[in-house]
Amino acid sequence: MSAHINSFSRRGVLAGMLACSTSAWAAGVEQAVPHSIGSAPPKLDVPAGACDCHHHIYDGRFPVSPHWRQGFPPGSTVADYRLLQRRLGTTRSVVVQPSTYGIDNRCLVDALSQLGSFTRGVAVVATDVQDAELRTLNDAGVRAIRVNFVSPQTWGTTTPEMLTTLAKRIHPLGWHVQILMTGEQIATHEAVIRALPTKVVIDHLGRIPQPDGIRHPAFAAVRRMLDGGRTWVKVTEPYEDSKLGPPYADSSEVARAYVQAAPQRILWGTDWPHPTQRGTKPDDALLVDLLADWAPDEKTRRRILVENPAELFGF
Repeated sequence: MSAHINSFSRRGVLAGMLACSTSAWAAGVEQAVPHSIGSAPPKLDVPAGACDCHHHIYDGRFPVSPHWRQGFPPGSTVADYRLLQRRLGTTRSVVVQPSTYGIDNRCLVDALSQLGSFTRGVAVVATDVQDAELRTLNDAGVRAIRVNFVSPQTWGTTTPEMLTTLAKRIHPLGWHVQILMTGEQIATHEAVIRALPTKVVIDHLGRIPQPDGIRHPAFAAVRRMLDGGRTWVKVTEPYEDSKLGPPYADSSEVARAYVQAAPQRILWGTDWPHPTQRGTKPDDALLVDLLADWAPDEKTRRRILVENPAELFGF
């Protein structure tokens, strides 16, 4: 298993070196993309090897979990996602298993196979997952599990005890745990999260409620975890808790504060196809351009888009 990880990492390093040798920066192009308003590329060119660290793939070839009653966004396949990469100029990505498929990771594994060595995966598993399944997922390119406290799951309501058990199960693989909680849940369960044996990634800015923002107890909890050195934050989905709308000045205040506190443990992503947005979808080019505000320094943006994902996911 470790030999496979090293082999996978070597391929990623060689691919990254090749990408960087051809161009230091990558510009997007005009491209219409399903589930993304507008078609213009970002104003901000991204570094070669830039990674979208949070997106989903939905494919009608794979059955939706019986627990899921909301369907899924059509037009969210690997082919559709490649249009988004073309528009934004990104080349690497992290596919996150949506709750739609429960603990059936077949769509995720298929997407990883199509996207190849430039992509890693975040799976969803139950506490009784077999070691053989974990090894299979690892070989496919999975490097983490997602534990969702916000939406209904295959097993029902997620508990802190389940989070602890799952972290212990995947710790021998060197994976991390990606946690989706509301801000209030993070403040309540901070001690549990800090006690996990794995690295931790906090989803979607920690879902800090607005208008309180950086004054909310959840922000202080996430900051304490960032300061501890084993927690990472995804500056994704700024639209979800914003009360102001684009360009999300309230959520941007939270994102800037995280970047200033620990730029070496910040990850960026689109959350395409934006499954929580039932009406008008966000402009993914704007989500790239927000980085010019959140991380004005070019070196910091390169760290967030290239170096941090490479370190955490083994590109």
